[in-house]
Amino acid sequence: MPKPSVVMKLGTWRSGVRRSILLLGTFVLFISIATLSKFYSIRSLLVTNTLCNNHVNLESPSRLGREVKMTVDTVIQKIQKEMDDLRNLSMDASPTLPMFRHSAFLADILGLVESVQASLSSSEETTDQHSSETRAVHPLLKPKKQSDEPADYFLIEEIRKYVRIKPNRLGKQNFMGANGTFTSIGHACFAMKKELEEYMDYDVGEICNDDWKLAQKLMVHGCDPLPRRRCFSRAPQLYNKPFPINESMWKLPDNRNVRWSQYRCRNFTCLASNTSRKGFFKCADCFDLSGHEMPRWIKQVNLDRNTNLTADFLIPEVLDIKPGEIRIGLDFSVGTGTFAARMRDFNVTLVSATINLGAPFNEMIALRGLVPLYLTVNQRLPFFDNTLDLIHTTRFLDGWIDFVLLDFVLFDWDRVLRPGGLLWIDSFFCLKEDLNDYLDAFKMLRYRKHKWVVVPKRDKDDREVFVSAVLEKPPRPFR
Repeated sequence: MPKPSVVMKLGTWRSGVRRSILLLGTFVLFISIATLSKFYSIRSLLVTNTLCNNHVNLESPSRLGREVKMTVDTVIQKIQKEMDDLRNLSMDASPTLPMFRHSAFLADILGLVESVQASLSSSEETTDQHSSETRAVHPLLKPKKQSDEPADYFLIEEIRKYVRIKPNRLGKQNFMGANGTFTSIGHACFAMKKELEEYMDYDVGEICNDDWKLAQKLMVHGCDPLPRRRCFSRAPQLYNKPFPINESMWKLPDNRNVRWSQYRCRNFTCLASNTSRKGFFKCADCFDLSGHEMPRWIKQVNLDRNTNLTADFLIPEVLDIKPGEIRIGLDFSVGTGTFAARMRDFNVTLVSATINLGAPFNEMIALRGLVPLYLTVNQRLPFFDNTLDLIHTTRFLDGWIDFVLLDFVLFDWDRVLRPGGLLWIDSFFCLKEDLNDYLDAFKMLRYRKHKWVVVPKRDKDDREVFVSAVLEKPPRPFR
């Protein structure tokens, strides 16, 4: 029986190689299709937004897909080229040459397939790692659409809880006609985020930090009203009962009834002394009850030697303008409540609005048996329209105040004064060159003048003047 020729062996070998190449090419195409499907199916799981990309450096799915496609194209081109070379292979070539070439070809194809497999495995591991890290990120740090909710601006949870709208439990309107409770904070609180978060950083149900000065700083700079807190305010360590009302009005209170932290003076004796450094200049003599405060608004003091005039009007002559009509009012000044104490002798009830500018003014007013109102000039008065008989102010809204702000303040005072009520401007001082501008602001109210005086202020090189006036709000009938 004759042996098969070399040509027949080459033909048989070539057909076997073609089948191997076809199977291998089909296998590579299957892997490539699966790879592309895998990459595009995980697109929704890959986070490519700003925050998470700062922590995990991921290649985009589109880039990985392009690399896989390029690899598959290369494999296909190599297979097609090899098949073309096999067709053109010389019939008399040695069998060892094509075997060597196909071995190298198969090794090349195998390397390409393994690179695709390694790329796919690396991508899956990176995706799993990114997914686990995304789940571990704090909810407040996850990238999300910017919210318009004020609560989302702060990180301290107590602020967030306070600012959020509190819906009624039964889902109905309450007796005030609202579907929820809308707590509020001052607009400047957003500009003082760091200070406000420090103020609201406490343990619920525990003692608050000794941070009254931080709270006042927030209020003065426009973060007013402040949010409520769920901690217990600090009190003096050894609080003693206040003096009876017949003693407390003109007697310095017990030092133990005040928290003296963050004040220069640590007792009332220091505050009443004329020689001690008190840390404030407004109303520096207000704590000298028996000396400086006792005669005020009752006896004529501070007469100008040249004009024989004074900027201080007396309470009896002001009350005689409206006999029996002045019953309740507001004193918006820096002081210890002496004006309210004197008005009390005439059966007039006054609330004293002030802040603690270097001394415990609010505690002093309360310990004297009067009503303090912790209020800054930034805030709307907490009184309804046309309710007060009298508003008095002394040495507080002076030449430092902006003209536009003064307009807002005066019109707010006009709002709460009843028709026929009195506005008592007591010793308002300013530079001489600014006098007409401030007088125009007062005249804008169109109040009736009962008293009006301009007196030189002698302690500043005759550059300033005092203005005092008693004005009556006119009736404004509905139109």
